[in-house]
Amino acid sequence: YHPMKPHRVCMTHHLILSYDLCKHMEMYRPTLATEHMMRQYHSAEYISFMKNVNVDTFHENTSLLQQFNMGDDCPIFDKLYEYCAIYSGASIHAAQRLNHGLCHTAINWAGGLHHAKKGGASGFCYVNDIVLAILELMKYHARVLYIDIDIHHGDGVEEAFYHTDRCMTVSFHKYGQFFPGTGDLTDVGVREGQYYSVNAPLKTGIDDKTYDKLFRPVMQAVMDTYKPSVVVLQCGADSLANDRLGVFNLTLEGHAKCVKFMKGFNVPMLVLGGGGYNIRNVARCWAYETSVLLDKTISDDIPMNDYIQYYGPDYRLSIPQIPIENDNSLDYLSKIRIQILEHLRHLKGAPSVEMNEVPPDLVQTVQVEADPDQRMTEAERNAHVQNPGEYYDGYE
Repeated sequence: YHPMKPHRVCMTHHLILSYDLCKHMEMYRPTLATEHMMRQYHSAEYISFMKNVNVDTFHENTSLLQQFNMGDDCPIFDKLYEYCAIYSGASIHAAQRLNHGLCHTAINWAGGLHHAKKGGASGFCYVNDIVLAILELMKYHARVLYIDIDIHHGDGVEEAFYHTDRCMTVSFHKYGQFFPGTGDLTDVGVREGQYYSVNAPLKTGIDDKTYDKLFRPVMQAVMDTYKPSVVVLQCGADSLANDRLGVFNLTLEGHAKCVKFMKGFNVPMLVLGGGGYNIRNVARCWAYETSVLLDKTISDDIPMNDYIQYYGPDYRLSIPQIPIENDNSLDYLSKIRIQILEHLRHLKGAPSVEMNEVPPDLVQTVQVEADPDQRMTEAERNAHVQNPGEYYDGYE
């Protein structure tokens, strides 16, 4: 069993359905990412290996397993490549919908795998769908802002854009003897990207109030200075209280405050999942944040759904804090905030870029001639938007 397998996303989906949030959204089947799409960032050798490796023969390629960092944290499992194609394709497709103004907010809770590197896997992440989505957004947007509220540093995304001012990365994470060990306050980017990497290294036990005291002023300053035309928000749920790997103490409300605050800027936004190793709380978190993005109030009593047994014995949506020490003093957080704001002052306004001819979309819409013997073609199913009238509300 692997904590990042799609079971938690399936639970999230069923919770969203049970709260009837789907009635207020357009829901799309993801377009599968091809090998060509993944190679827009990842090395050809790595993608080829992942496409061809299987659970029966992977032990025969120990040197390649080491080269691509496949093993304990990133195990080989059945249909691994298909899994990556689904979540990566969804993030790319979501970025394209934002590019063309087809939506103002796009959500892919299966995405947000921020540790994957150009030439290998890392920290439960195989293909970095975030980088692929940002590269797609850059075709239309001069400045892309990436925000990461996962408990782990968003090292894979930061590394991809460490040398450029086209994407500012901001990460709030646990630092100090904690995976991946990167994301110091002084890591600010290099060359054209200097001061476009922002890191907020936090300590164990941070709670809603103290997290908010840092997040709001930092992100307000980032938005005022950088002026992005699109935002990518990674909502890793391992920063919640009582996570199996996490050591923060956020409730649903504290975590979702970040989502609500960024939503308030009214900038197009791609919202992604990420880490989270208490699958019940992951589903709770992302269903609740879906309601926040939709401006819908939902009950704390979890409705009946296929996974209702997972939420016992209280069957509540809310997540209580746990009795642990908050090692983040107000003085410590104040020093981080002051240093980050000082780094931002080095930036002389929002960078501009000459936008040349826009490259073609990675996902191309292909018109397929309808089969008269088939009720709906595969292409039509993939693009199908659920009509609110299709959901059963009972007889009036």
